[in-house]
Amino acid sequence: MLSFLPLSFLIALLAGEGSYAAPLARITGRSVGTDVFSTFQLMEQYAAASYCSPNYDETPNTEVTCPAGNCPLVQAASTDTLVEFENSLKTDVTGFVAVDHTNSITVVSFRGSASIKNWIANLDMTQIPTDICTGCKVHQGFWDSWTEARDGVLNAIKSAAASNPSYKIVVVGHSLGGAISALAAAELRKSGCDVALYTFGSPRVGNGAFSDFVSNQPGGNYRITHYNDIVPRVPTLIQGYVHITPEFYISKPNFKTVAASDIKEYKSNTILGGNNAWVVTDILAHTWYFNSIAQCYINQLLPKRDLDVEVVERF
Repeated sequence: MLSFLPLSFLIALLAGEGSYAAPLARITGRSVGTDVFSTFQLMEQYAAASYCSPNYDETPNTEVTCPAGNCPLVQAASTDTLVEFENSLKTDVTGFVAVDHTNSITVVSFRGSASIKNWIANLDMTQIPTDICTGCKVHQGFWDSWTEARDGVLNAIKSAAASNPSYKIVVVGHSLGGAISALAAAELRKSGCDVALYTFGSPRVGNGAFSDFVSNQPGGNYRITHYNDIVPRVPTLIQGYVHITPEFYISKPNFKTVAASDIKEYKSNTILGGNNAWVVTDILAHTWYFNSIAQCYINQLLPKRDLDVEVVERF
């Protein structure tokens, strides 16, 4: 879900938010500490790494790297991928599981939308029941994406836990990857794992029962949004979708350096504060979370775009 998203689709969805589109009251969020801020930076870079092909091209036992240069904290750590995955049959769910010996964590990272199959999954918005919790219903496309990756991820987590039992498990993702991460974290926790969830610009994933269940699971939920990012506003409340809490809202505009003082925590999932307070939204805000989070993918598109320009100029 990047700057070339079908905006007409997103705008139509936002129109469905009805009375939620205009802020009736401003809610003041709680500040975050520098330790939380530092963790957010690291996790954002792990989410960014999921867009970089060396980390998902099915060549495990390699270091996590970002050719675009947007994950220096990750590259400074001692890392090793356990499993890398892409090109799944139905949804093209993409990402990796890695161990970080420097920070004593096992990381599951899911990529955001970067293919037609990803977008087909995004658009499959029917809510389906799951056995995650009583009354839980979730987005069909997000669920299909998770279930295609599930066996490989669970096996990798089991292996990592046996080798490094003291390591914390974290699940991260941006955009579509954030939605898949929420489902992965919910199931991993239900299986007995201690899991922290970090999402960046995630859409809503399920109904109120799912939101309540995941929000109250132990391990820690950190749903991070930026400025007037459009993606966290879909699917809409009127469609029966409710966000996981809490929200950590970055108030800094696009392409500006973010400080701890620019982030506020909001506890409610329907408040008219944070990202939800904006009437006018912007897709560019979706691409900037501490840095250009999908830069590896953007760089992959540039040669094709340059070739297209060259062909046009010849005519």
